[in-house]
Amino acid sequence: MLPAILRQASAYILNRNLPSYKRFLYQAIDFKEHLIGVKGARGCGKTTLLLQYAQSTGLEPQRILYIACDHPAMIDVSLYELAQTFYQEGGELLLIDEIHKVKGFAAHLKAIRDTFDLQVLFSGSSALRLEHELGDLSRRAVVYDLPVLSLREFMEIETGLRFKAYALAEIVQQHSAIAAQVMQQVRPIEQFKKYLQYGAYPFYRESVENYPRKLLEVINLTIDVDLNTLYSIETAKLDKLKKVLYMLCSTDPVELNIAKLSAAVGTSWATLAKYLERMQAGSLIHLVRGGSGMRAVTKPDKLLLNNPNLFYVLCAHPSVGSVRESFFVAQCGYQHQVHCHDKGDFVVDEQWVFEIGGASKTLKQLEGQANGYALVDDVVLGEGRRIPLWLLGMMY
Repeated sequence: MLPAILRQASAYILNRNLPSYKRFLYQAIDFKEHLIGVKGARGCGKTTLLLQYAQSTGLEPQRILYIACDHPAMIDVSLYELAQTFYQEGGELLLIDEIHKVKGFAAHLKAIRDTFDLQVLFSGSSALRLEHELGDLSRRAVVYDLPVLSLREFMEIETGLRFKAYALAEIVQQHSAIAAQVMQQVRPIEQFKKYLQYGAYPFYRESVENYPRKLLEVINLTIDVDLNTLYSIETAKLDKLKKVLYMLCSTDPVELNIAKLSAAVGTSWATLAKYLERMQAGSLIHLVRGGSGMRAVTKPDKLLLNNPNLFYVLCAHPSVGSVRESFFVAQCGYQHQVHCHDKGDFVVDEQWVFEIGGASKTLKQLEGQANGYALVDDVVLGEGRRIPLWLLGMMY
């Protein structure tokens, strides 16, 4: 029989009043699959998505079980045995949250999928790497990545209106027409400025005033709990990861000075590189490398915080250039390959070259680049190859 405390906790969670707004990924998931995973940063809306699906199924409450793997009652509880009991008692839908807290979770998921006629949805840190846990689980589970909110989603939440998502090629070729259409519904620059400060995570809706404190908690828990759990990082070294974040906050987005960063953190580049890879996996930073060559593999050309909101909670005076570039990489990098470029700031899919700057940014640096474009901040409507930066937030 299922422990009463887990049944009660599940009932409380499943009876929550959920936001009516569904993130873009909800429509993209094939819910006919039996084993579905959702990875993403803390606070990006994974739990809400799972619960929204549960409420949409029309199943009787006793046939749905929600389990948070960080619940005290889950200590020493076998996921497989829990699923077995739930199935025997008539269960049909099992929701498993924070699954990365369970040691050897992939073996449990594999056994559950192969044994019981249950639909299982699980969520976990963006640093989850199922192929490292158990190679053949990838053939049984369909795993989706949930990024932070896009500017488009933020505007939909704020206004209650609906905005079309555009492919990057559409934005490049039709940016004036797209911007004009959006301008009929909303003031884009006003929304963009709000988004940069507090619009990346859905929990901003709970309280904009308390948002910085909650986001700092997200950062600390990602490092101290999630990355520590997944990679067994020594406690003394966790502070070094935080030091990297503070350094990136106020630094201009110039080519990374490896020696300076390594010295400031107090470790070798080889060790620091491992930290950076893990922080990127945990959705804290972006490592942006060159498009080709050995250096592209060994050392990143640019280091940026994962999204603009992190800048505003980590330092009083964030680098404007870094905030702009972080926005671009966060919005564009979800669907495209983004690398550094010797003529512009970035090249996307080895096709489009982008230079990012303020309202006075020209195309001078992009001379000779047929597919070179300036992404311009503080401009509502662009012209020619000068595209408003905010439009890159309309891709998902």
